[in-house]
Amino acid sequence: MGQESTAVQAGVPAESGTGIASSGSAASGTVASGVGSEAAGSEAAGTAEGTAARGGKRRGQPGPKREKLPPLVDAFGGLLIVDKEGGWTSHDVVAKSRRLLRTKKVGHAGTLDPMATGVLVLGVERATKLLGQLILTTKSYTATIRLGQSTITDDAEGEVTATTAAGHLADADIAARVAELTGDIQQVPATVSAIKVNGERAYARARAGEEVELAARPVTVSRFDILARRDIDTGDTHFVDLDVAVDCSSGTYIRALARDLGEKLGVGGHLTALRRTAVGPFTLDHARTLDQVEAAAAAGEPVLNLDIDAAVRTAFAVRDITETQANDLRNGRWLEPVGLPGVYAALDPSGHAIALLQESGKRASSVMVVRPANL
Repeated sequence: MGQESTAVQAGVPAESGTGIASSGSAASGTVASGVGSEAAGSEAAGTAEGTAARGGKRRGQPGPKREKLPPLVDAFGGLLIVDKEGGWTSHDVVAKSRRLLRTKKVGHAGTLDPMATGVLVLGVERATKLLGQLILTTKSYTATIRLGQSTITDDAEGEVTATTAAGHLADADIAARVAELTGDIQQVPATVSAIKVNGERAYARARAGEEVELAARPVTVSRFDILARRDIDTGDTHFVDLDVAVDCSSGTYIRALARDLGEKLGVGGHLTALRRTAVGPFTLDHARTLDQVEAAAAAGEPVLNLDIDAAVRTAFAVRDITETQANDLRNGRWLEPVGLPGVYAALDPSGHAIALLQESGKRASSVMVVRPANL
C-alpha cells in the first residue's frame, strides 16, 4: 500500500484534488468520475515511473531472475582440505564452502570440535562419494592440557567443576601417568560428545541436565609426548600447562586424555587448546584456510587442494590398467584380480582415476566408479 500511495501523489496533479472538492452538483459527479479516471491513469503511470525509478518490481509480479553462476569446479570435483579456524563448527565450514564453490555437493569426512583448529577434509562434487572409502583411521594433534582444573565438558568451553593446586607435580610423575594412557587403552568418551545414547546425542542429554554414563571403548594412542611444561601461578592457585603431541586412532577423544591424566594425578585436568595436524594421509601441508580459498576463488585460481585424481593417488594404493580395462570398468564390468589387498585405485594410461576396486575370489570389482561411461 505504501508503494501505491507514493505513486498516486506523484502522478495526480494537485489541482485535481481541489476540483473534486469544489464540485457540488450532479454534474460534478461526472467531473469527479472523470477526474477519478484520470487519477487512475496517473496512478498507473506514477506507479510505473516510481517503480522504474527505484529499480524495483510491482507487487505481485516476479522480479528479474538472478543468473545462476556455474560451480567453480568440474563435475568430478576433488578434496578441499581446510585449516579450520576456532569457533567454527564443521557444518559452518561446509556451508561456507558451498557458497564459495557455488555448489551444494560438499560434505565432510568427519567433524572437528568448534574449539579446535586444523585439518578438516571436505569432498566436492563427485568426490563426495570418495569420503566413505577414505581410510582415515589415524589422526594427529597438538594440544595444551591444563592440570589443576576440571570442567563439565573436559575442555575450556565448559563450566569449571573443581580446582586443585598442581604446582607440586613432578615431571617424572606426569610422565609415568602419560605412559599409562599410551598404547591400546580403554577410554570413556567425553560426556559432552556426539555419541548417541538411545538415539539421542550425549551432549544433548548432558545439556538437558541428564546424568550421562558412556561405556569405555578401545582406542589406540600410538604417541603421547610432552613437548613443554609451563607453571602458572594465578595468586589463588597453581596450574601446570602441558603442550603435547598425540597420534591416535579414530574415535579417540583428546579431551578425555586430558581429563584422565588429571584424574590419575589427583588434580583434575582439561583441554585448553587443540589443533589437528593430520587425518590419514592429509596434513596441514595440504590445507588452506577459508580466507585463502576465498582469495583463490576471487583471483580465478584453483580452489581445490587436490582434484579427484590427486586425491585418489594420495589416499589409495594404485593399479595401472589399459584403456580396454578402463572401458570395462566404466561400463560396470569387473577385472581379473592381481593380489592387492583392501580398496585400491585403477588408473588409466593417462593417469585418470577410473574406479576404486576391491578383490574377492576371482574378481576385482568396483566399489566406486569414479568415471562412469555416462559422465
